[in-house]
Order: sequence, then C-alpha cells, then structure tokens
Amino acid sequence: MFFVKGAKTTRVTQEKRIIHKSLWGNELKDKRRTETALKAGEDRAILLGLGMVLSSVMMYFVICITMVRAYADSVLTDETTCTFLNSTLTKDINCSYSCGSDCWKISKYPCLQVYVSLNATGRIGLLSHNEEMLDVSTECFYVPKCQKDHTALRVLIQNISEHLKMHQQVTCYHDSSEHQGSILLNRLYGSTSVFHSLFWPSSMLSGGTLIILMVKLTRYLSILCEQIGKVPK
Repeated sequence: MFFVKGAKTTRVTQEKRIIHKSLWGNELKDKRRTETALKAGEDRAILLGLGMVLSSVMMYFVICITMVRAYADSVLTDETTCTFLNSTLTKDINCSYSCGSDCWKISKYPCLQVYVSLNATGRIGLLSHNEEMLDVSTECFYVPKCQKDHTALRVLIQNISEHLKMHQQVTCYHDSSEHQGSILLNRLYGSTSVFHSLFWPSSMLSGGTLIILMVKLTRYLSILCEQIGKVPK
C-alpha cells in the first residue's frame, strides 16, 4: 500500500510539474509575443515621428527660399491709406498665348495706369496690384493672362478700372525711404501669410518630436519597472 501511494503521489507531483511548466512556458511565449508587438509598434511610431520631422524640415526649406526670402527682400512694407486720383487705359501691349505644342500667337491687352496719392506723405505714384504684377510691368496696374480674345481682355481691364473708381480711399503699401517709387495695393507675402505658411510645418515638427520623446520615455519607464521588479524584497 505504501509503495502504491508513493507511486501515485510521485505521479501527481510530476503531472503538476508538467502542468506548471506548460503554463509557465505559455506565459513566457505570450510575454515574448507582447514584447515583440510592443517593440514593433514603438519602432513604427519612431519612424512616423522621424518622417514628420524630416517632412517639416523640407517644408521649412522650401518656404524659406521662396516666401520668407521674398518677404525679407521686400521694401514696400509700410502700410498707409491711399487716395484714388484717376485711372487711364493707355497703349495696347502685345502678349503671346499658346495655341498648341510649339505654337504661339500674338494678342494684346490695354495697360491700365492707376494714380494714387499717399495720405501720409502726399506723394503721387502709380499703383500696382501686387509684387507679381510689379515684376511684370512697373506701369500697368494689372497684367491679365494672355488669351486669343483681346476684346475680353479689354472688358476685364475696364471692369477693374470701374471697380477702383468706386473706392476713393484704399489701404496700400509703399517704401518710406522712397528708394522704390511704386505703390502696392496688396502684398503677396505679408506677415500673416508667412505666419500661416510656417504654422503647419511647425506643428508637424512639434508632433514628430513629441512622438519620439513619448516612445523614448515609455521605453525608459518599462526598463525602470523591470529593474525595480528584480530587486529582492
């Protein structure tokens, strides 16, 4: 009887050990799977953060060499009020439009000259729509896109002239040092447009940096918890 009970006890103990090892092995496998999945997720999060940072740097580069540079180089920055004096349709200016592959034809548009007076200094000068139009022509207020129907271009310029006559006083921009005699009605690259252009890459840079820092902090806290758990009580 003693040997039978001893054999049964040994068998039960062995079965318990086998079950314990099996459960422990499954727990280790689950733990390793979880750690592998977490590590893969953290790696993807870091890659996402790095991608956001690199994209924001590229956006900064493009914006700085275009918009910010044009904003910094502009001298027509002083805002004041201009009084509209008169507008005149002067000579027709030739322009070319595309009629197909390697095909160009000549059309024309009237040059609209708008004279205004600066209320701050009393100086009289020609008004330009924006920096882009000023680069194309220093005499004409607005340079339309060339097209075949020059009559439609004339009607467009006349409508602009009539619209300007409805506003006796408008906000304009000029050079207070008078090194540049032109006057602008609108600025393409003002402080507001530069701010809005830099806002999104700044947000992307901040978000990417925050993601990387959060992943690094999570890993550090995980390692710290493991080290605390291994300390004998």
